[in-house]
Amino acid sequence: MAASGEFFGRMNDPVGSAFLKGPCGDEIEFYLDIENGKITDLKFYTEGCETTKECGAVTAALAKGRKVEEALEISPAEVMRHIRNLPEDHLHCSILSVSTLHRAIADYMLKKGM
Repeated sequence: MAASGEFFGRMNDPVGSAFLKGPCGDEIEFYLDIENGKITDLKFYTEGCETTKECGAVTAALAKGRKVEEALEISPAEVMRHIRNLPEDHLHCSILSVSTLHRAIADYMLKKGM
């Protein structure tokens, strides 16, 4: 899938954003640009473990170019399928990254009055 560098970082003036802290203490942020109902650009940021970074990168790669409604269908299981040898004790990282993406989309939808 995508290297974390392509999607890693913060974004100025996103149309939607979210921040979550996982049960392990890792924190992740997602920032979205959406045009005509389609995710045209997105970034994530974390200072968490390598697995959180990898899950964030995969989640971002899966979401880019999708319509908002399609991005809401991304699941932690879909992220897990794209990561080889995801440690059992880090499965929550995929839940954290997908949940944060979904919250960023919700932020966008609430701002747009959807």
